[in-house]
Amino acid sequence: MSFFSTTRDTKYNTRFTTLCALCFFVFFVLLLPVYSYPQQTEKVYLSGTGSDQTVQWDFFCTAGMNAGKWTKIAVPSCWELQGFGKYDYGFAKDSVRGKEKGLYKYRFNVPANWKGKVINIVFDGVMTDAEVKLNGKSAGSGHQGAFYAFKYDISKLLKYRSNNLLEVTVAKHSANESVNAAERRADFWIFGGIFRPVWLEVLPQKHIQHVAIDAKADGSFSAKLQAKGDGYVTALTVELLDQNNKLVKKSEVKVSEFSNQYGIKTDCKGVHQWSSEFPNLYTAVFRIYSKDKLLHEVSRKFGFRTVELKQRDGIYVNGVKVKMKGVNRHTFRPETGRTTSKQISVEDVLLIKEMNMNAVRMSHYPPDDHFLDVCDSLGLFVMDELAGWHGSYDEPTGKKLLKEMIDHDVNHPSIIFWANGNEGGHNFDLDKYFSEFDIQQRPVVHPWQLFGGFDTQHYREYNYGIGNYESGKEIVMPTEFLHGQFDGGHGAGIEDYWEKMWHNPLSAGGFLWDFADNAVVRKDKNDSLDTDKHRAADGIVGPHHEKEASFYTIKEVWSPVYFERREITDAFDGKLNIENRYHFTNIKECAFSWKLKRFEIETSKRIVGTAIAPDIQPGAKGTVQLQLPADWKNYDVLYVTVKDRYQRELFTWSFPISSPKLVGARMIAKEGNNNINTTDADSLLTIKVKDVTVVLNKNNGLLVSVKNGKGELPFNNGPVLQEGVNNFKSFKQYKERSNLVLESSFDQKESYNTLKWTVYPSGWIKLEIKYFPSAYFTNFAGVNFSFPEKEIQSITYMGDGPYRVWKNRMKGNQFGVWTKTYNNTETGEAPWIYPEFKGYHSNFYGGTFFTKTNRFTIVTENESLFLRLFTPAWKTDQWHNYEPLFPSGDISFLQGISSIGSKTQRNETTGPMGSKNIFYDYEKDPSRALQLNLYFNFSADQQE
Repeated sequence: MSFFSTTRDTKYNTRFTTLCALCFFVFFVLLLPVYSYPQQTEKVYLSGTGSDQTVQWDFFCTAGMNAGKWTKIAVPSCWELQGFGKYDYGFAKDSVRGKEKGLYKYRFNVPANWKGKVINIVFDGVMTDAEVKLNGKSAGSGHQGAFYAFKYDISKLLKYRSNNLLEVTVAKHSANESVNAAERRADFWIFGGIFRPVWLEVLPQKHIQHVAIDAKADGSFSAKLQAKGDGYVTALTVELLDQNNKLVKKSEVKVSEFSNQYGIKTDCKGVHQWSSEFPNLYTAVFRIYSKDKLLHEVSRKFGFRTVELKQRDGIYVNGVKVKMKGVNRHTFRPETGRTTSKQISVEDVLLIKEMNMNAVRMSHYPPDDHFLDVCDSLGLFVMDELAGWHGSYDEPTGKKLLKEMIDHDVNHPSIIFWANGNEGGHNFDLDKYFSEFDIQQRPVVHPWQLFGGFDTQHYREYNYGIGNYESGKEIVMPTEFLHGQFDGGHGAGIEDYWEKMWHNPLSAGGFLWDFADNAVVRKDKNDSLDTDKHRAADGIVGPHHEKEASFYTIKEVWSPVYFERREITDAFDGKLNIENRYHFTNIKECAFSWKLKRFEIETSKRIVGTAIAPDIQPGAKGTVQLQLPADWKNYDVLYVTVKDRYQRELFTWSFPISSPKLVGARMIAKEGNNNINTTDADSLLTIKVKDVTVVLNKNNGLLVSVKNGKGELPFNNGPVLQEGVNNFKSFKQYKERSNLVLESSFDQKESYNTLKWTVYPSGWIKLEIKYFPSAYFTNFAGVNFSFPEKEIQSITYMGDGPYRVWKNRMKGNQFGVWTKTYNNTETGEAPWIYPEFKGYHSNFYGGTFFTKTNRFTIVTENESLFLRLFTPAWKTDQWHNYEPLFPSGDISFLQGISSIGSKTQRNETTGPMGSKNIFYDYEKDPSRALQLNLYFNFSADQQE
């Protein structure tokens, strides 16, 4: 009996034990995702993610366009661009400002299993004051300030597994006057709305609320974490992963006392440093535990890099002294205003880097998070800026918003500066909070002030002749220079400025104003683009990234591979002198290729090759050797292209091989069987050869009229000397072999200039002029002709192109054959068609001018000749700085051209290249006269 009982009990116990084990296994498996898998933050969007993906919310606008009715609106967006409210530029009078409000509603459901978790609603940016309600109850105190992320814990306001009503009231004009002063009385477009995304943040009860990382170039790593919620943390771990997600270091800290503030430190050996040239990123994975239970996990991207400000020396990144090749960038698109997208950020950063820039300043407010992500991953130094334009936040408001900015942006390695406002919008009482909030202790600047060791004065003249710029002891780094309004600034003067900056040990470079034209789509004006006349930011590229000439000038001047000037002669041995203007990259990391090209009338011949990239350390000089073929002299031009380690083209340099005289000899035919017939009538000499009839004035040598077999060519009234005395006289007519000559005499006492026409039996006509400019200092030097602008259709020419030039903006073009169709583009204005047709074109060898029904060809033997095509519209400003100067006439051939100023500087204050041309006459010695030779083919029978 006892045995039976024992056996039964044993069977029962075995079954019970097995059942318990099975239940425990099932229970363990069910709980495994909860207790063994990472507890990560869940992000659920209520809006779209950006301008390229939006969600419709209910909307009511209180004033302006489409006001007074409930309708729908895309979120995120600026409501003006959706057809609501009123457009405002920041300079508008207070009485006419748009002060409308927007009322938003959105309904959403949340699952039941969220109950017991912490649910935050996050707004990434609302212009300008926001009041948030959920299910009729306030989510918290209203937020003021447009460009800063903020959140509310709405866990207790939610209806789980039910419908929830979100209501947001947005006031475009803030109730806080300091916010209006800092953000809305400014030199940029002012918008309203929920313009950045909105999402729900789903967290465990005990969670990591904030992480701040400080990772140094030597591999040292430290971080501060702030936790929130019920629960006791006993351990904190961090795993550092490289860009391939390979674990490089793991560290753990035991927590022995109750606290929501934690710190962790570790070291990594042999890390890859972050810089603008090598944007190496790592990932830090933080986890908090209660005993063996994982409570929460967060991941943050970061880079190992060190920023040091060395007073009276410079800014150092990873121990290397760097210079900013920077630009100011607004968060902006014409169709969406301040609402952008990750794709837009990528496009902007790639375009900035295409200009060989290494830095960008956030003007004049913090950007979208994805823009900083792209700067991190592609490599740009960033100056992140607390909003403030000639006005600043009060201290309580500013402190709150500054903390929001730094908390939001602190871990981005691309940020190496903070800026406290702009141009007087500095609240000095806020300066102390930068160091309080920033674990990395990055330098703080006051743009346009002398502060913190930086002299950032805006728009200083080239010679920096005032105060600290040339003779001071501080670091020179203008946060705005070479204002790019219209066609001035940016490229005009940058070569002079950059050479001075590059060679000045106390220069840290600077930031151009501005990246892109801020033309906004006006829904109230038939979707036209509006720049608020001349006020909106005028950039290097147009509103849709149309590239102005300055884009390519900057690209060449700021190329980190610098080519020393070289004239190609018969003695050229294939070596070119170069300098490494990278900060971190050896030139051997680049790729060099070359191309030889010969231009023919029907075809072009070319040959290509590569070159070994030389081993040249940053800051050093050396040579690159091109292995050219033996017949390289038979080509017209040598092109050299350099690509960086990412296969992005730095620039393609062109070196003309053939001279204008040599190319002209291939094109110009002097011999022929055509008779040259002349008729004299009073002061006019009529010459007929081939199908061409030319009328010259025998008294002054001017071309009166031209016609060929297709009709009249409206090219006449020249040559007229520009900035010279038109005193050609005492003409004589004679035969020189089979050629006809009309020539003036030289009189050293009275008529210093000479003019000579030679007509060849082939039909070609040569013009020779020797002249002295009428002054030592001139804007122009050369000759003009008349040609009605309405008659021109296009031009095909050999020379530098395709963009026009100014005396102080010569770089950025390439030598070649270019075809340009007529346009009336004014730089920085609709319709933004580039390159502009009208203006100066450099290194002119010759070209064919096309009318609607006819054409003619002009070729020169002169080197460094400029072709002037008509006159762009006259523009000026209240200081008479930007004034495009052109000679009289319509088409000119010049040996000296004018420079251009900008909104903030006269042309002569942009550097030596901005000064006038200098020609000395040496007592009118004929051997010192300028000489100009042109050949004309007016025949309708020209070879295609």
